[in-house]
Amino acid sequence: MIKLTFALVRRPEFTRESFQDYWFNTHAPLVASVREALRIRRYVQLHSLPPEISDSPRAVRGGPEGYDGVAQLWWDSFEDMAGANDEAAKAAGRLLLEDEQRFIDLSRSPLWWGQERVIF
Repeated sequence: MIKLTFALVRRPEFTRESFQDYWFNTHAPLVASVREALRIRRYVQLHSLPPEISDSPRAVRGGPEGYDGVAQLWWDSFEDMAGANDEAAKAAGRLLLEDEQRFIDLSRSPLWWGQERVIF
């Protein structure tokens, strides 16, 4: 299983609540609508809780400010993900990026490819 993990920071005009509402109620259905074209196996959103809940463990570790959420998209393999490279997939990718630009501060939102290693 190959995963794309995307740590999301909202655009400044959004509150955490309005960001998470848009992400769940507007963006998620858009992702679902193009899942076949992009060969996405699974899509998961992890919504952050209010920041004060995480302040203590973050401070103890000397960590940076948190994210507004984390998205994970799963593919069976790089080959399967790369196979979604036809015109429909390219159009779907453009559609998702256009929507992401509406609510995500992309310059502050890292993303990376990874391979899951289950420990228990």
